[in-house]
Amino acid sequence: MSDIDTASRRLADIRARIDHAAALADRDPAAIELIAISKTKPAEAIAPLIAAGQIGFGENRVQEAETKWPALREGPSLRLHLVGQLQSNKAKEAVALFDAIHSVDRPSLIEALAKAMDGAGRRPDCFIQVNIGAEEQKGGCAIDELPAILARARDAGLPVAGLMAVPPADVEPAPYFALLAKLAKRHGLAGLSMGMSGDFETAVMLGATHVRVGTALFGPR
Repeated sequence: MSDIDTASRRLADIRARIDHAAALADRDPAAIELIAISKTKPAEAIAPLIAAGQIGFGENRVQEAETKWPALREGPSLRLHLVGQLQSNKAKEAVALFDAIHSVDRPSLIEALAKAMDGAGRRPDCFIQVNIGAEEQKGGCAIDELPAILARARDAGLPVAGLMAVPPADVEPAPYFALLAKLAKRHGLAGLSMGMSGDFETAVMLGATHVRVGTALFGPR
């Protein structure tokens, strides 16, 4: 089986599972964006998924994305998402390269992104990352800090599309997804970036608009 055939098979399987989960929740699957997490993967591993029709891809680091994506984006119309932590001193590069930034979580980054967007005349979608499990090692603002962070982002002119979170590992994710959905609704936000290879179907049933799938599309890292 060729690389493109393998990529097509994996992509069709994930999309079918998204469709099924959406149907169970009486949702339109077209409202759910699949983001293929291509971090650490070389261009030759990404190209077959592009050929198979995948549009959205996610990277963790600005520097890595800068080396891979200019050539990959020459042909098809793709959407590139930054899903990893972003340092404020990389805001200018991130705004130039990415179509969406999923890890906005502190005032200094908000100010850096607003300045970079004004300078570039380009405004990627922004997701406020919430540390939904209150884990010290994870990025994201605390739940009780969300109203202030969100207000600051809106005042700075960031196009806030929704909320993002990564639940604690090895526990049932559904309560965390439900909590993020509740927070988004409370603050009038439509976007929910949540769910990965092991739990994206649960996320879809609880309202995810963007699911971030890596291993199930690319194989083990």
